[in-house]
Amino acid sequence: MNLFQPDKGYRYNSDTLLLYDFISTFTPKGEVLDVGCGCGILGLLLKRDFPSLKMHLLDIQEQNCTIAYANAEQNGIEIASVICHDFLSIRFECKFDMIVSNPPFYHKGGVKNEDTSLFLSRHSSALPFDAFAKKVTKTLSNRGYFCFCYDAKQLDHLMAALLDNGLNVEDICFVYPKEEKEASLVLIRARKNSKSLCKVHPPLFIYTGEVFSERVQSIFKRSQTQSVTWNN
Repeated sequence: MNLFQPDKGYRYNSDTLLLYDFISTFTPKGEVLDVGCGCGILGLLLKRDFPSLKMHLLDIQEQNCTIAYANAEQNGIEIASVICHDFLSIRFECKFDMIVSNPPFYHKGGVKNEDTSLFLSRHSSALPFDAFAKKVTKTLSNRGYFCFCYDAKQLDHLMAALLDNGLNVEDICFVYPKEEKEASLVLIRARKNSKSLCKVHPPLFIYTGEVFSERVQSIFKRSQTQSVTWNN
């Protein structure tokens, strides 16, 4: 899948591909909203692999929405809608069966990039998780799913915010750069109004030695994505 990306500004990375693979294991169904879609990669990959999904893409930045729409057209993928709006303030006419997102999660101690586009895409203050979780609950259908990735070091805050908003973590997977390193990313599937126990999945290691692990290589191979510079 060829994906237009801006020459300057935020460009997708492996986090989104790992999240795509994680979500795929649950065979997503129904009406799905990709929040902070960027160039559209997550929603487009899921729609490509699960054609019956009714996929909606949302981003606060107009250029991202333009590129996401172009990427859907370029790859012949039918998208229900591309919405340019702030997720926290928009009112939806329907409830979603699943909300997926690779949200901005650089914490307040991190470096803020002066570029507005990069700041909105990377820094957690652009989409505070407490407010995010609250809006997700209001936007999901009963028993709907919320699938996302985040900085593993902020897990305590994530769990508290999810539980406070009626979202129970049913599946969790920690991502490590290497076996001897600390977890850098966490992949989570939470469900509205669920009381199920949490399943902790086997850890995912990015590298084995100095090369990508076999599992990560298989994820990259399955995604089959290639970047194309957006010049419009």
